[in-house]
Amino acid sequence: MADEKTPKQKLKLYSYWRSSCSCRVRIALNLKGLQYEYIPVNLVKGEQFSPEFTELNPIGYVPVLVDGDVVVSDSFAILMYLEEKYPEHPLLPSNLNKRAINYQAANIVSSSIQPLQNLAVLKYIEEKVSADEKLSWATCHITKGFQALEKLLKDHAGRYATGDEVFLADLFLAPQIHGAIKRFNIDMVQFPLLSRLNDAYVELPPFQDAMPEKQPDAPPSVVS
Repeated sequence: MADEKTPKQKLKLYSYWRSSCSCRVRIALNLKGLQYEYIPVNLVKGEQFSPEFTELNPIGYVPVLVDGDVVVSDSFAILMYLEEKYPEHPLLPSNLNKRAINYQAANIVSSSIQPLQNLAVLKYIEEKVSADEKLSWATCHITKGFQALEKLLKDHAGRYATGDEVFLADLFLAPQIHGAIKRFNIDMVQFPLLSRLNDAYVELPPFQDAMPEKQPDAPPSVVS
């Protein structure tokens, strides 16, 4: 008899190659050894606003996970769903204090950095103000968030964000650091702890296989 925790049919992930929110989920699926069908949603072309996609997620954001009859949108919600249904390779530590630090780090990225540098916000700033202001806006908020993360994690980090095992915070940090370097040319010298964590993530196949340039919808110019 099949384990009820094993997907009866392949999971589906609606994703965009450069989306850091989608990347978090891709890392989790890789860590948990879950096979999935990758369904690209081109945000530049506005495919996220199609009737078919907004039926899955009315606000029109990626990622969206489909697990049989269950549809879950928002990366944080998806990660919590995966953690409860597919507990292999836990994303949360058993220690309550360490778990709280993971939540805090994840929330700094998901609430105080990523939403302020996403495609829709930057497009609005470029249209209403200028292209130059778009870059300075993103740089300002990434820098502020990274400064906070350095302080938060300085007494908790080991090889990874909260010790020597990969947990939730790492899934949020890796795509954010990658994007800061590749998209916004952030000088990481000022963030030694985050730079060290980034070096550790580079050595992990579940992380690297989830990175933007490895996705099937990545343009040829960025594919490594």
